[in-house]
Formats: sequence, structure tokens, C-alpha cells
Amino acid sequence: MNVTRGFTGRARVHNPGLPPGQYDAGDDWPVLSAEVTPDLAPADWTFRVDGLVEAPRTWDWAEAHELPASAYEGDIHCVTSWSKFGVRFGGVSLDAFLDVVRPHGSATHAVAYSHTGYTTNLPLADLTGGRAWIAWEYDGKPLAAEHGGPARLLVPHLYFWKSAKWIAGLRILDHDEPGFWEQNGYHERGNPWEEQRYSGD
Repeated sequence: MNVTRGFTGRARVHNPGLPPGQYDAGDDWPVLSAEVTPDLAPADWTFRVDGLVEAPRTWDWAEAHELPASAYEGDIHCVTSWSKFGVRFGGVSLDAFLDVVRPHGSATHAVAYSHTGYTTNLPLADLTGGRAWIAWEYDGKPLAAEHGGPARLLVPHLYFWKSAKWIAGLRILDHDEPGFWEQNGYHERGNPWEEQRYSGD
């Protein structure tokens, strides 16, 4: 059966896995970025976790790949109203990185930042317990640059602006600190099921 793209009631009614206000993008994956796609080779990529941690650490591409591999299979949802079902990402669970740096007991939030300078804030609880990944594969292939490759943060249970492309690091904090879109009117958390699109939702 063909699914009509766009804001159609049919897709929302017949797919109980679709959050409110979303449509099924099918095979499409819209490219939406706040910045120009960088020319970032895997050899030049690094990922750092610092702030309120016992042992700040920077990983390069090879070192990150030495951590236990992990995968996500499920759905993703963008604040611009599209959703994709049955996607497959490969990489490393963020828990593996956090186990190395050991966040302080006072840590409650993180600011994720990209190699481009983009930032987004997240409660630490949304990044732990098998809920977030550093992903460098999509559908068994290297993640394309326009979708955040060589590696992006993946937090699939939140709107996708929280899954920072071209991820460079996490700064662990004991308070919330709004990122780029949050400073420009987007919701602090971004839960698709509660339609937390904008501040005040």
C-alpha cells in the first residue's frame, strides 16, 4: 500500500506508533541542518566527555571503535513533523563512554556540542540506560555526512534536533543549560509523545 506523504489524517490514524502531529516519511529522510555540512573525515573526528566527571577523556575514531559495538533499531521523529520507522543505526552506546569518564553524583544534565559549534542540552537521564548512542552507521553503511557523519549523537526517544550531528563532545553539568535551538524557542526536552516542540508546550 502506498502512503501519501504530508500531513494526512490517514497515516496518523492507521499507525499507532506515530506520535501526535507527525507523518510517516516512508523511504525519505529529509535533510535539515542549522549549519553547513562540514567536510569532516573519520581520521579528523574526535569525541570528548568532560565537565563533572572523574576522568575526562577524548577518543579518536579508532579508539571509539574499540568500545563494544551497539545498535539501535526502531523509530526516529523530527520536530518538523516527519517520522521514520524501522531505522537501523550502528555505533557505541553512550553508556560505554560514560562508564570510562564516571560522571559525578551531582551531574544532572549535559550539553552536546558538534564539530560545527552546534549545541543542544539534555537531561543525563535521557543519555543513560541504553537510551543514547554515538552512531556512525545507518542501515549497515557509513553514516552520510548530510545526516551527521562521520558520527552523530542518537537519542531516538526525543525529537531529532537533540541527536546532534557531527558530534564532538559532551559537557556534563549539574544544571540545565539551553543549546542552540532551545535558546531560539524550542522546548528544553523535546518528547515527541507529548508534542514538546516549543517552549511552553
